[in-house]
Amino acid sequence: MKRRERTRQLIELGGLVVKAGLFELTGDDRATLYGAFIAVAAKLRSADREQALALWHRCGKRAFASDAEVDAVNDRRPAPDTAG
Repeated sequence: MKRRERTRQLIELGGLVVKAGLFELTGDDRATLYGAFIAVAAKLRSADREQALALWHRCGKRAFASDAEVDAVNDRRPAPDTAG
């Protein structure tokens, strides 16, 4: 069961990379993505940790809320007419 939970967690984290646009913005350059993650980890080890966490948390919450609003609007939209 732990393996399944870990796999789900890794898939969700990968989804966040795509959702944030990092996949497209880096051209799927794994070294660039890894370097960016290392920079974030360094920030979290610094004296600015709490400020960075608060800023990123607010930004992420706003983005999730915005995505939810767009999804809600799209769910109410009628399906496109595909009949010829």
